[in-house]
Amino acid sequence: MLKIDVRSGLQIADCKPVLIAGGGPVGATLALYLARRGVPVTLLEGREEFPIDLRASTFHPPTLDMLDELDLTEKLLPQGLIVREFQYRERESGECVDFNLARLKGDTDHPYRLQCEQYKLVRTAAEMMAEYDHADVRMGSQVLGFKETGLGVNALVLENGEETVIEGSFMIGTDGANSRIRHASATQFEGLTYPERFLVVSTKFQFERVFDGLRWVNYVSDPDEWCVLLKTVDLWRVQFPTDENASEEELLSDEFIQDRLQRLHPKDGPYDIHHRTLYRVHQRVAETYRVGDRVLLAGDAAHVNNPLGGMGMNGGIHDAFNLGEKLVEIIHHAGDLDHNLDLYDAQRRGICIAFIQERTQDNKRIMEAKDDSVQTERRNRFRRLATSQEAQDQYLLESSMIQSLRQSYEIKCETRRAAA
Repeated sequence: MLKIDVRSGLQIADCKPVLIAGGGPVGATLALYLARRGVPVTLLEGREEFPIDLRASTFHPPTLDMLDELDLTEKLLPQGLIVREFQYRERESGECVDFNLARLKGDTDHPYRLQCEQYKLVRTAAEMMAEYDHADVRMGSQVLGFKETGLGVNALVLENGEETVIEGSFMIGTDGANSRIRHASATQFEGLTYPERFLVVSTKFQFERVFDGLRWVNYVSDPDEWCVLLKTVDLWRVQFPTDENASEEELLSDEFIQDRLQRLHPKDGPYDIHHRTLYRVHQRVAETYRVGDRVLLAGDAAHVNNPLGGMGMNGGIHDAFNLGEKLVEIIHHAGDLDHNLDLYDAQRRGICIAFIQERTQDNKRIMEAKDDSVQTERRNRFRRLATSQEAQDQYLLESSMIQSLRQSYEIKCETRRAAA
């Protein structure tokens, strides 16, 4: 059954809410997507406030196209930095290859990247959800587990120090790499963890004044110490690999960070440091994104990868839209539940394995290569890209995730019941 919101004319599904565990960018995007299409939704976030998380800050063109459907892109643009070009640079020689995203004009409405920290998306989406009575954002609500009931899902939630049960029609785990939903379903998280950790520091120092031709996004290859230089509205963010044997205390110390930055560019006096984050990096994919009849995973709960290329958060938002479409089809249009949910798993897990994991691992391998032959291969590859418009156009379609998104929707599947 559907009911009409007399204030907006929006058709509201007469069902228990979709429960979303985890209020990061993927959970917030999915919650807003469902709310705007008349699906009751409850977003459960364990923390009392949305954190200022500096890990992800790149929105790719097709992601901006998607967020435009939710009126989010226009709200994020003033909060971020539009990047029309990005660069691969050899640290030792200074040789550069530039890529202009304007070449994607016929493939996207947003032929650029947006550098905008993920917490801005989360807070903006939460503010927009306040407009809908059928959307509930519950802070300080940590999902401990779930139980399927046949026609729905009961979530065990810790709120104000007490356990309570919340009833829902579906449960979506967007609760990060350590997902309780994934753990509770005993779903394997297959892959590897890199031995080294990644260090991200931010500073107001203007690197564009000391490196000729620097763009707002730069991938700097070097066999000894690769790095990524990203500009946001106010700061430059620098990402380095670190020694796997060093302690966390050492890696986050002023002495260590100043040494790293001075090696990148020697200057008089210390760098001003605004943020510092050290984290482990994984390449893992859940064995299935459908972990129950009505329980699914998306974003980091389903897949994690190294951040080179900015595909983690973007891939998670693509999960949210794909799954949102399937849930709306089931709830509003009586679409076949098994077919739609199995198709979500096939499309999003399939493309993650075939493209995102492979691409991000290749990005890391190329940037840190120590072998002379691999370094030569890397240089020759980017020189070919610099001189061939056809090759560059294909590379841009791949690196912007346009091609993988298109391919994901071409994947078909048999439902688990039909297959059985």
